[in-house]
Amino acid sequence: MTPFPGSGLAKGLAVTLRTMTKKTVTEQYPDTQPDLPPRTRGVIGLFEENCTVCMLCARECPDWCIYIDSHKETVPAAVPGGRERSRNVLDRFAIDFSLCMYCGICIEVCPFDALFWSPEFEYAETDIHELTHERDKLREWMWTVPAPPALDPGAEEPKEIAAARKTAEKLAATQAAAEATEAAEAAQTAEVTEAAEGAGVAQTAPEPAEPADPGHVESASPTDPPEGPS
Repeated sequence: MTPFPGSGLAKGLAVTLRTMTKKTVTEQYPDTQPDLPPRTRGVIGLFEENCTVCMLCARECPDWCIYIDSHKETVPAAVPGGRERSRNVLDRFAIDFSLCMYCGICIEVCPFDALFWSPEFEYAETDIHELTHERDKLREWMWTVPAPPALDPGAEEPKEIAAARKTAEKLAATQAAAEATEAAEAAQTAEVTEAAEGAGVAQTAPEPAEPADPGHVESASPTDPPEGPS
């Protein structure tokens, strides 16, 4: 159905009229803090432990407002004869919020979940240079990040949780099998020990004496004197 001419203008005027008839509500800020949605794009918090200095967020930022410095450290081999490895250590992570346009690309592309949205918005400064916040301030904002919403009851289990659960179940099964093997070996060892002790007792027992023959007469010793009349 082809819309008649002027239908868009009529819809716009209808929205305007509905808005004009509503009562105006004034937020008493800063005396009363606003009730913000849980996923408000206020500032960006940094979870430093997850950052691997991959530089992906800085490269993808359209405003180039993320500054990262790092250095390499040598990690000794985990096992004797192994190869030493090198890893990046974060020295500086700063965001210039005077340039940031809150697009969220850095949060979306971070492969290690090191950046999160925080609903904090009270960070105005009198000097524009003070809007460049270093990693210490970004870490403080991390603790105000709300918890993620609960999954739908019928949703598929996250791959990370499924992999962790399978690993835990496999480890538990391996430990149970090892404990069962140890118990069987201990029982077998106890049986062998008892059998060896029983054999030792049988070998050390005295041999029973043979019964005397009633038809056998013991001969007198040649040194005994002959019996005679007294």
